[in-house]
Amino acid sequence: MTDTLHIIGGGMAGSEAAWQAANAGIPVVLHEMRPEVGTFAHQTGNLAEMVCSNSFRSDDSEQNAVGLLHWEMREANGLIMATADKHRLPAGGALAVDRDHFAQAVTETLLAHPNITVEYGEITALPTDGTWIVATGPLTSGTLAQSIAESTGADALAFFDAIAPIVYADSVDMNVAWMQSRYDKGETEEERTAYLNCPMTKDEYEAFIDALLAADKTEFREGETAGYFDGCLPIEVMAERGRETLRFGPMKPVGLTNTHQPDIKAYAVVQLRRDNKLATLYNIVGFQTKMKYGAQTDVFKMIPGLQDASFARLGGIHRNSFINSPTLLDGQMRLRTAPHIRFAGQITGVEGYVESAAMGLLAGRLAAAELKGESLETPPDTTATGALITHISGGADAKTFQPMNVNFGLFPPVDGLKAGRRGRKDRYKAYTDRAKSDWQGWLQS
Repeated sequence: MTDTLHIIGGGMAGSEAAWQAANAGIPVVLHEMRPEVGTFAHQTGNLAEMVCSNSFRSDDSEQNAVGLLHWEMREANGLIMATADKHRLPAGGALAVDRDHFAQAVTETLLAHPNITVEYGEITALPTDGTWIVATGPLTSGTLAQSIAESTGADALAFFDAIAPIVYADSVDMNVAWMQSRYDKGETEEERTAYLNCPMTKDEYEAFIDALLAADKTEFREGETAGYFDGCLPIEVMAERGRETLRFGPMKPVGLTNTHQPDIKAYAVVQLRRDNKLATLYNIVGFQTKMKYGAQTDVFKMIPGLQDASFARLGGIHRNSFINSPTLLDGQMRLRTAPHIRFAGQITGVEGYVESAAMGLLAGRLAAAELKGESLETPPDTTATGALITHISGGADAKTFQPMNVNFGLFPPVDGLKAGRRGRKDRYKAYTDRAKSDWQGWLQS
């Protein structure tokens, strides 16, 4: 059928694109290679499986750009946000979910949609006809990645992502650890006590850093380079940048009071966030790693409270590919050399679950409009979604293009507002107020 939309990849972007197009009345075939073809990082065959983390990050739509992106997707009847809200876990001001129930619910919803067919199996080459969205994400199969490189005349760029370990909650020593969200964030007691905290003294921190630096690490194969995305650095790479780096990053001790020793300020704190609804699993926040498995258990058991920890999953590292979107894509997310193909999600050079899903939402709506013979402009760059698509389709410098999270630095300034840190709160509120108005206008257009 010439009016059918085909989508390659059933991750965040592909799932959201399928949902948006199907709700617009377009027949959709969603192609997913798992479980027939697995990846290093995925554990199931479910659509929208979360791999690196179970968090969609901040849910603050007034002071945070990713929270604003949540808001925009909810206003657009987004499947990913609606499902996340149904399966959310206490996480202070963040939106975290039970990853297994979340992915299962997304899968069941898409399979039940009358306009969506899911076909399992690997697509190994870019199609030459039809209407397609490529949303294969950072773990695009080698054969398809090669086809993309050959079709575009450009090598797929690459960097490496690391995965944080997951701990069984009942193996954490609660005589040492305590429950508290940073700065007691959250509207309920459950939210205000959403994180497990493990304190360190200065001597314990210094010994931990020494062990990190000395631990056996995963070696890269010939021809591979470790171009890490700064928002997902392995902890040992952060430690290599300076011994205090972790104390000002994922191990910062601010906003926390040890209930066991309230008068003693921890030198550093390791936080663990609930990973499932039963609260039996917790992931170590910000502890992505490329240490070998044996080294991980030795080093992580040096953390006070985790000395007897049992691990449901250890950390790891995997290749993450993306295209040079400013060069290859037009403003409608279409491949310039093959406009019947759109790209969406993390393969376009956006970083994060939320950003990937937002690009899927936009690609699905743009493809649906095109198939219906309608004209749909991309949202204005004053919105979070519009700022992202503007960045990847030409706003970024193609020579230095790297994956990017949504942030207020991508938004055009609001006239008359004070620059600098002191004016930041008013400035961010002005950004989000303007974005919400402009987003609603775009949805109604």
